[in-house]
Amino acid sequence: MAHSGTTQPSARIGRVFLVGAGPGDPDLLTLRAARLLTEARLIVHDGLVEPAILAMAHSRARLVSVAKRRAHHTMPQEDICALLVREALAGNDVVRLKGGDPLVFGRGGEEAEACRAAGVPVEIVPGISAANAAGAAAQIALTHRDHASVVSFVAGQCKGLSDQNWSGLAGVGRTLVIYMGVKTAPQIAEKLMADGLAPDMAVAVIENAARPEMRVLRGVLAGLPALVEGHKVRSPALIVIGEVTRERDATLAAIAVKAEQ
Repeated sequence: MAHSGTTQPSARIGRVFLVGAGPGDPDLLTLRAARLLTEARLIVHDGLVEPAILAMAHSRARLVSVAKRRAHHTMPQEDICALLVREALAGNDVVRLKGGDPLVFGRGGEEAEACRAAGVPVEIVPGISAANAAGAAAQIALTHRDHASVVSFVAGQCKGLSDQNWSGLAGVGRTLVIYMGVKTAPQIAEKLMADGLAPDMAVAVIENAARPEMRVLRGVLAGLPALVEGHKVRSPALIVIGEVTRERDATLAAIAVKAEQ
C-alpha cells in the first residue's frame, strides 16, 4: 500500500478498499479484511468500529474517524466520499472500514459510485452483517423450516418512516430484521400493528451483538417500546420480529438471562 501523507498531486492513483468490519469481534473479520487492516497506512473508519479491531492497524497508519450518530454526523456523507476520492487521487491507498457489511445499510454503494465516477479503483471486501451476527450470537435462526422461509431487512430510522410500505414483510412464516430502530420503536410497533400484525407477535432486541456486553431482550410486539425504554437499549442494536425469536428451550432462555445480569 502507498504511504499516506499530505495530499499532493500524484501520477499514481491509489485504491479504495471498502472493508466490512463485521459486528466487532476481530475473530469475525475475513482474512482479506484483516490483511488489509494490518497493511494500511490510511484507515477511514466508522465510529462503531470496535477499538480491538482498530488496534490491529499498522503502527504507522493514520486513523481518520468519520463517526455518525443520530442527529450528529462528524462528517456528512458527501464529505466522506470526497475524502476517499481526494486521498486516492493523491496516490494513497485507503481502507474505508465500515461496521457490519459495507453494502447492508452501510452506504458503501454511494462511496463506491463516487470512487468510480472519479476514476478511482475500488474494491469491496464484505463483512458479516449485523443481522447475521446478531442471529448467530443470540442463536436465533432467521430462517427455520418450521417457522420462517422469508427474511427481510429494513431501516427503522429514515425519512418518511410512516410512509414506508412494509406490508407482508412480517407475520406467519416471515422474519423481519430492523436496523436502526431503537429510537423509533414506538412508531415501528404502531406501524406493524396497523398493518395487521398481531400484538403478541414475538420480538427480540439484540444489543451489541457478538460483543462481550451483548444483551438479548425478548417480548411481544405491543410491548416493544416499553422493552426498549425500560432496558435503556442503546445502539448498536437490532430488532428481530417473528416466531423464530420465541423462546422454546432452556438454551435460549439462558441466553436471554444475560439481559438481566
